[in-house]
Amino acid sequence: MTLEIITSDALAPLRHGFFTRKGGASSGVFSGLNCGHGSSDQHAAVSINRSRVAQAMQVDPMALVGVHQIHSPDVVHVTDPTADRPRADALVTATPGIALSVLTADCQPVLFADHDAGVIGAAHAGWKGALGGVLEATLDAMEDLGAKRANIAAVIGPSISQRAYEVGPEFLDDFLLGDPDNSRFFANGAGDRMLFDLPGFGLHRLRSAGVGQAQWSRHCTYSDPEKFYSYRRTTHAREADYGRLIAAIRL
Repeated sequence: MTLEIITSDALAPLRHGFFTRKGGASSGVFSGLNCGHGSSDQHAAVSINRSRVAQAMQVDPMALVGVHQIHSPDVVHVTDPTADRPRADALVTATPGIALSVLTADCQPVLFADHDAGVIGAAHAGWKGALGGVLEATLDAMEDLGAKRANIAAVIGPSISQRAYEVGPEFLDDFLLGDPDNSRFFANGAGDRMLFDLPGFGLHRLRSAGVGQAQWSRHCTYSDPEKFYSYRRTTHAREADYGRLIAAIRL
């Protein structure tokens, strides 16, 4: 089956994509393009899937670089694709031939590019990382490589949407402590539950940080099981595990 890749005009002509679960070698609950070796999927199947992504990105599989994601604001500068995979949640580079990638299954995958400076970035931004500043830290790291944030395009890929993201009152408290205006990203749910707008919050953080262009693909991971893996959907269905989507960009 052919891979399905969501792209953005804001990042073109750079080779990039938010890959759906279609076109992979995994089976069972992982059926499709599961790119997470951290899952309990067969290692060989995940390796095949990642090789297909690398081929689509026109790089060697070793040059499809990721990090050991920990929901942090930490960013790494990649110059050597063969180096050990560090614990972080975002990557930046100005080195051609390296494809930066992040894995998600409801969290925001964010791809960045300053076309003029030749600097790219990729970030994994769940609620904790976004609240902790991973998006702003990625912009800072890109500027360290010569980018200008007013020239940077940032695109949020498939993520859980507000209508599917129910949270408790203690979750809201964490956001209000930092900025009472964050209440605008919450809507009333059933009882004391709230509905959180993760991509809306991500766009707000990017625009407030002065990024030149910020957009969301408007795909909800929870609501489309044919295309996307979803941690929350898997939890609600009481499945044993879930696949990981991949997003990647290269110079």
